[in-house]
Amino acid sequence: MMDVGRHPKIKTLVNSEVEEVSGFVGNFRARIRRNPRYVVAEDCTACDECARVCPVAVPDEYQQGFSSRKAIYLPFPQAVPSAYILDMENCLGSEPIACGRCAEVCEKKCIDFDDQGEVLEVPVGSIVVATGMKVYDPRMNDEYGYTRFDNVITSMEFERLICAGGPSAGHLVRPTDRRTPKRIGFVQCVGSRSATRGVPYCSNICCMNTVKQTLQIHEHYQDASTTVFYMDIRAFGKGFEDLYRRSRDNGTRYVRGLPGNVEEDPETRDLVVTVENTTTGKLEQHRLDMLVLAVGLEPHKGNGKKTVDEILNLSHTSDGFVLEAHPKLKPVDAPTRGIFFAGCVEAPKDVKDSVTQASAAAARALNLLGAGKVQVEAITAMLDTEQCIMCGVCTRVCPVNAITASNKKQKQFPSIIEAACAGCGTCAAECPTDTIAMRHFSDAQILAQVEAILAEDRMSKILTFACNWCSYAGGDMAGTSRLQYPPSVRLIRTMCSGRVDEKFIWHAFRLGAPLVLVSGCHFSDCHYIDAVTWTQKRVEKVWSRMEKLGIRPGRLQLEWISAAEGQKFARVMRELHEHLHRVTPAEVEETIRILEKQPPVPGRSKTAVAAATA
Repeated sequence: MMDVGRHPKIKTLVNSEVEEVSGFVGNFRARIRRNPRYVVAEDCTACDECARVCPVAVPDEYQQGFSSRKAIYLPFPQAVPSAYILDMENCLGSEPIACGRCAEVCEKKCIDFDDQGEVLEVPVGSIVVATGMKVYDPRMNDEYGYTRFDNVITSMEFERLICAGGPSAGHLVRPTDRRTPKRIGFVQCVGSRSATRGVPYCSNICCMNTVKQTLQIHEHYQDASTTVFYMDIRAFGKGFEDLYRRSRDNGTRYVRGLPGNVEEDPETRDLVVTVENTTTGKLEQHRLDMLVLAVGLEPHKGNGKKTVDEILNLSHTSDGFVLEAHPKLKPVDAPTRGIFFAGCVEAPKDVKDSVTQASAAAARALNLLGAGKVQVEAITAMLDTEQCIMCGVCTRVCPVNAITASNKKQKQFPSIIEAACAGCGTCAAECPTDTIAMRHFSDAQILAQVEAILAEDRMSKILTFACNWCSYAGGDMAGTSRLQYPPSVRLIRTMCSGRVDEKFIWHAFRLGAPLVLVSGCHFSDCHYIDAVTWTQKRVEKVWSRMEKLGIRPGRLQLEWISAAEGQKFARVMRELHEHLHRVTPAEVEETIRILEKQPPVPGRSKTAVAAATA
């Protein structure tokens, strides 16, 4: 951080938050609000005179509340810039006349009670998202007595107690009597690997963090005893197994089982922990001086009105962390070009992995900016202004904001920013007048594939529209895993299920398709943010129309299959093959007759759209 603060080409905006990001790769524009700090950082010399006379004392967040700070304070020892900041919420009164002692003793006159902050507009070429994570709050499920017993602390609080720069200068003490604890217990997976009490995933760092802490204890306090209560110890990194073995050799006892009850002895303030040792099958009681909860990690959404996902239009996985463009080929890229990830914003990880990913993100951003131009895949959308009625549908449905808004009064048509267009095709599928066409995934090309598939032996085929990133890749996974499924499936690949127009489905039924499957990403995995939601709305509209026409809606199926779900892909295809036998030739012929007699009109007519948007 000190090197960053001194670098002439790096501008650091602290105590600030991003309110809005517009534009596209190479041409982003960020609106940043710099919150008031009430101290002119450039003039402050961190002399500490202001803090000495400040009469206010509040818990110090950096020290996890084990010590106090003043209303005017240095956030932490290595803060950049090395300048004090005034906490106006805890300052005496909203007007400086209520106190003002800090301003009186400041020789540099750098305290400004009238600071209102400012809003900056910053042009940027690329963005690296490194918003970090937050730790699980054990107060949510107080199963280990965190809120009832002072000697039950979290792993983060333990780090401050044993740190040389902590509130006790590195001397490990109990919060109740400031006595050095001799018997210390650690509880693993607090808030992790539990769908009902926390998060369902493994937080990655907790096991080795506990191993490190036990080694620190035995290094400084040879007569101390440590006990770790765990479900599984996951020491998968380089050298981690050696550290785990060293911890056991130093005397740390590992008990396979999580505590079922924690009580406190009112006289000694010792903790009595009851746990079932699943290795021995016996119920054990442990008397401890201190209990440390290894809390898990959760995604950090930010403290502003908008989350990072909303500001940058980022996709995220079911666990709340952001979704990369490709887990293997583009592990630090966002689906939106020009945005990259680093650290725990993408998944829980330790310092080494965070540094590695940060280096990769910096390299990706450097390659992009150094090239001077962006290479775009030839799958973008094209707009025909002669047919466009400026209804605004395309602008509304575009998940990456690549289409500028139209203006009827000024006769300004929408325009497609090719550098920002991801090629999902949602705009083309939703356009009511077929004004938008997709390169290499045009209507004519997809309809030709439908016709070729159904040209012969149509009753033995399941026509499937498969999303490139998930369901089509799920089919690849099924194949490479050698999973068996019927050969009746015929895939038509689209970049996104949002590209599947209603007319593709109706054309397939008109040609005698017995079953049609539309398959795409799960809602939390969509590589085009929310394009999959338009897929569902479109399919539901077709189902409603089929029911009105007397066509069995079950002949159109909608499934969400991810790239890792090869087994689900095979299972869905087996189920559809069984369903295929229940579709009779007479039913198919009746469907053809209905559609020839009363052809459905996907979407709204040009006249209706013009009237609705006038």
